[in-house]
Amino acid sequence: MTLSRRKTLALIGGGVILAATGSLGAVALRKPRTAGLPWTTAGQGADARHRALSYAILAPNPHNRQPWLVDLREPGIVTLYVDTAKLLPHTDPFSRQITIGLGCFLELMRMAASHDGHRVSITPFPEGHDDQALDARPVARAVFTADPSVTPDPLFAHVLDRRSNKEPFDMERPLPADTLAALDVAQSGRFGGTIEPMEVANWRTFTREALRIEIETAHTYQESVDLFRIGRAEVDANPDGIDFTGPLFEVMGTTGLFTRDAALDRSSQAYKAGLDAVFANTDTAMGHVWLVTEGNTRLDQIATGADWLRVNLAATGAGVAFQPLSQALQEYPEMAVLYTDLHARLAPTGGTVQMLARIGYGPAVAASPRWPLEAKIVDA
Repeated sequence: MTLSRRKTLALIGGGVILAATGSLGAVALRKPRTAGLPWTTAGQGADARHRALSYAILAPNPHNRQPWLVDLREPGIVTLYVDTAKLLPHTDPFSRQITIGLGCFLELMRMAASHDGHRVSITPFPEGHDDQALDARPVARAVFTADPSVTPDPLFAHVLDRRSNKEPFDMERPLPADTLAALDVAQSGRFGGTIEPMEVANWRTFTREALRIEIETAHTYQESVDLFRIGRAEVDANPDGIDFTGPLFEVMGTTGLFTRDAALDRSSQAYKAGLDAVFANTDTAMGHVWLVTEGNTRLDQIATGADWLRVNLAATGAGVAFQPLSQALQEYPEMAVLYTDLHARLAPTGGTVQMLARIGYGPAVAASPRWPLEAKIVDA
């Protein structure tokens, strides 16, 4: 739900912000000092597990919660757990999306290991699972084995360039006719998509309405606002959640023009600007892609994460901007009508729509903040 920088500048009194930026030049130029370091240190470490995990922590995940914890006490083995303090009980009440994020993590770990001469055998939920809630049991047990014959995964080449692009896309640049074929790299679920202009226009309207419902539903919007990280200091202190950094937000945070309270005040300019800004994203989609699975067990969700990471990396390799639009997939009562409608459209004969994203051409954006690997290792 990150606000578009361009739209926010236009909507929250551009002249006031520009004047403030001029008078607070040092503040405006502040950047996070530590939150981006994991993107520059990936691949380092004496142990093959550390090297693979240093990439895995860069995986996409809902609200950038980074819900993974790893136990490395057994030599050659990674045991993955979920950090239950990082769940999203309002927007993701059954932790389906969190589980998909964990699947992304495992797939990226496997990919990285394959480029380091190691094969990884992953057993999901070795002590069982609950499809209604995640708990303290391990999410996966991964055994690393040195194997020079392992085939490196070519999609791994795009890992450090992968982004979730939360800016408006260029509506003057249609996607090539072969775009969807290039993105069809799912190995488990059913990949689908459209770049047909009339269908895209319909999906723009649909995803805008889903976004409106999430924002105008008090408990789901509050969950997002609680995770706002405004300015460098907050992002460095807590490099997860929804980050707002850069000159504009450094000044707005310092001057009090953008705060969590202002974002919650539906009469404030910050709230109105934010609403228009996120609509600018749904409204500029130039295509949409999705994944559907036959079932909806935890195993299906882990497999979806692997597929979703692969689709995102394929988009990166094709130069296509990519942003998940998961609102209509969320299983809380206020979204029920759109959830049913979405499944009637994309899974009319049954199954679960697990992921939905917009694609197009967008501006270059910074990598999302990350906790260092050391913060995610338990009982090492």
